[in-house]
Amino acid sequence: GEWIYQQDNDPKHTAILTSNWFIENYVPIMEWPSQSPDLNPIENLWTIVDQAASSREPQNEEELLEVLQGAWHSIPHEMLDKLVCSMPSRCAGVIANNGYPCKY
Repeated sequence: GEWIYQQDNDPKHTAILTSNWFIENYVPIMEWPSQSPDLNPIENLWTIVDQAASSREPQNEEELLEVLQGAWHSIPHEMLDKLVCSMPSRCAGVIANNGYPCKY
C-alpha cells in the first residue's frame, strides 16, 4: 500500500526547512488540524523511552544513540499492541469530548 506520513502541527514539524524536505523527497503528509488532540500513541512511547533512558548519562552522541536505541528496543511488544488497541478508545474519548482532549 501507499504510506502517508502523520505528524502534528508542532512548529518544528511545519518549519520551512522540514516542509521542503518532505516535498523534495516526495513524502506525502496527512492533513492534520491545528490544536487537535494528540491521538498518536507514539507520544506514549517517547515518554516510556525518556523514562528508561533518564537514569543513564551519555557522554557523547554515540552513547546517547546507544542509550536511546536500547530503551526503544526494551519496550515489550505487548505494550505496542496495547497502545495500538487503545486507538478506538482514544477516538471515542475525543468524540465524547466534542473534539477536545481526553485522558490520553
